[in-house]
Amino acid sequence: MDSAGMSAVEIIERIKALPPAERALVARFIVEQDDSWIPEEFKEAMRDAQSGRFVDTETALFETPPPHLR
Repeated sequence: MDSAGMSAVEIIERIKALPPAERALVARFIVEQDDSWIPEEFKEAMRDAQSGRFVDTETALFETPPPHLR
């Protein structure tokens, strides 16, 4: 039977039966295709981190910010 005639439950059961490495490929594919479940704030924070716009918690809590950030 092809996947077009399968229910979501059947597809999930087939995914569960895959070896771990194959399940990881399926999971990666799903995440790359649809990130609607990831909060927008998290996506923004990841973009900031990738651009180098972040500071560790210890610095943020205990150090005085530079003058241009006050």
